Amino acid sequence: MDFSALYICRDILGLHYLPASAIGFILGLVFVYIASNRWVFEARKLEHRRVIEFSIFALIGVIGLGLTMLFMWVFVDLVSLHYLVAKVFTTGLVLIWNFGARRFILYS
Repeated sequence: MDFSALYICRDILGLHYLPASAIGFILGLVFVYIASNRWVFEARKLEHRRVIEFSIFALIGVIGLGLTMLFMWVFVDLVSLHYLVAKVFTTGLVLIWNFGARRFILYS
């Protein structure tokens, strides 16, 4: 979802790659929350406190979004990679943060 939204926002709608990356990341956040709770993690620490759980999940995502913006800028503007290639590297790096933080804080 993240890559598709980035591509659509950048190449079809003509947005700059940074806002397009942010839009893709935010759309992906909701999908990842649902997928994490259904298929990735078996036990949840805050299972009966969904608002708190999603708030923490989203906060970790906001930090991930900041990292996404930073890495995209570095890879596109400083390293001169194509924005989709930069997104591949960025996704890998931010995945480590998002998965690790969510696993440690929200899931047992």
